[in-house]
Amino acid sequence: MKNPEAQQDVSVSQGIRMMFYVMKPNETSFETLEEVPDYVQKATPFFISLMLLELVVSWIRKGKPSGPLDDALTSISAGVLSRLPSWFSRSIELTSYIYIWENYRLISLPWDSPWTWYLTFLGVDFGYYWFHRMAHEVNIMWAAHQTHHSSEDYNLSTALRQSVFQLYTSWIFYSPLALFIPPSVYAVHLQFNLLYQFWIHTEVIDNLGPLELILNTPSHHRVHHGRNRYCIDKNFAGTLIIWDRIFGTFEAEKEKVVYGLTHPINSFEPFKVQFHHLLTIWTTFWATPGFFNKFSVIFKGPGWGPGKPRLGLNEEIPEVKGEEVPFSSAASRLLKTYAVVQFALILTFYEETSTDKAVLSQVTLLLRACFIILTLTSIGFLLDQRPKAAVLEAFRCLVFLMLCRLGHLKSFIPSLSFAFEVFFSICIAFWGVRSMKQLVSDPGK
Repeated sequence: MKNPEAQQDVSVSQGIRMMFYVMKPNETSFETLEEVPDYVQKATPFFISLMLLELVVSWIRKGKPSGPLDDALTSISAGVLSRLPSWFSRSIELTSYIYIWENYRLISLPWDSPWTWYLTFLGVDFGYYWFHRMAHEVNIMWAAHQTHHSSEDYNLSTALRQSVFQLYTSWIFYSPLALFIPPSVYAVHLQFNLLYQFWIHTEVIDNLGPLELILNTPSHHRVHHGRNRYCIDKNFAGTLIIWDRIFGTFEAEKEKVVYGLTHPINSFEPFKVQFHHLLTIWTTFWATPGFFNKFSVIFKGPGWGPGKPRLGLNEEIPEVKGEEVPFSSAASRLLKTYAVVQFALILTFYEETSTDKAVLSQVTLLLRACFIILTLTSIGFLLDQRPKAAVLEAFRCLVFLMLCRLGHLKSFIPSLSFAFEVFFSICIAFWGVRSMKQLVSDPGK
């Protein structure tokens, strides 16, 4: 999945169809892993187009956007963070699979057979169901997966709110396929299974009739994202809802779904979104007496406690009334506009780097990744109105100018390089003065 030439082989028609898993075996079968396009990276314009379409439809139907801007920025930030490791190496989902295939495979199914293609479709989706279910039922796995559920809104941007370290456990559930399915076929379906789940994160699509019996749909997945008691640990499907129907975890959409975690985190800061539950596990682990109880804190459900069932007690889940107001940023409209501008710039740098990563040095890639992380963190601080937000933003703008002078960052429009430097110099001055004023007025912060 790293051959630059292979990346150009995705047409507009394929790009649209891959979002809905309606590709044909003969156009998505490859002999080697290097030939497999990075479909997820190529899907970026389709992500944006569908989110804009959702925005328009929501505005026409409801007279308002599909979700608040601050939440969307946080979701897309998580998606960017989850993709940064791919700049440096293949994911563990592929490296582990290749290792098993090369050393332990039992048979080699033909890579160009439609039967292999459809079998892999079912195998990957079945593996995803069990991974997803365990990600809700095993606390240490939930620590990663909760990132995706932390949004209190439900729209297409929510689909991009992905965990940085979730894939370090998901590979286990796909590994049996490596005994007989070629890696190139697996790599295709691993991406399509993920891409299919993008469009089902929306409220603008209601019931899809007979398709609801077989496919995972927006209605089914809304239930999965709910924190209503009837929604907890339901509808784990990726593409096919039949797995939930078979294994008893299906639940139809009933009363209004209230989204998010049962205990909302009330933050837009990306590190808190990603890692806050790990800190909860750490605290609970040391506060819980007994070796076996400590073991259970890690490997039983998030709601488990001494004397409780493995998955905890349903009656302890906070009740919702349907009148809950999602957490929103207290930042001014001007500050939010500034955050959007900086976010748009860093997204452009991210896309440019993802496209050019094959020709960039490892040092440049590392510095750019660090700068992206710094930028997303700073935007989170600004939206959360954190005391040190001004200091961090001034430092970030200074780092930008330093990286530009050292040649590790450049304007995506060369003729505007000087304008960029002036703009960020002004930002340094503004945020520097603001942080000094804050320090003088409130030294305790």
